[in-house]
Amino acid sequence: MIDKSHIGTVVSRHTVEVEAGRLRFFAKAIGQGDERYTDLNAARVRGDANLAVPPTFLFCLDMDAPNPRATMDLLGIDIGKVLHGEQSFTYHRMAFAGERLNFEGRIVDIYDKKGGALEFVVRETRVTNEAGELVAELRNSLVVRNG
Repeated sequence: MIDKSHIGTVVSRHTVEVEAGRLRFFAKAIGQGDERYTDLNAARVRGDANLAVPPTFLFCLDMDAPNPRATMDLLGIDIGKVLHGEQSFTYHRMAFAGERLNFEGRIVDIYDKKGGALEFVVRETRVTNEAGELVAELRNSLVVRNG
């Protein structure tokens, strides 16, 4: 069983500069047709100072942590037993190319189902800008299959 004493533990902290090229590539890869994500002039027409960060791109930036497996390493979880449970995003403001965003990931819950056959690790990541303003909260669950 995963040790529940890790609830509340900060598992990662890192800062990432949002690069316009990566935004364009991501928008193209997901078929995002809104030019505010790919064309600086279109973004400025909308009143944005730079390219906007597409929905879900913050998850990619979260994976830029020095050790994206920090939660699994801390808890001794075998990646071969891991399933992606669920993921959600709560946005508080837009983020844009050129910004430096701070990510802090924390384990917020550990629980099991089916008599321990499935264990769940819930992680929340707060994303803030350089001014300390909350940009978004990311939440994801890992499911660990036992047996």
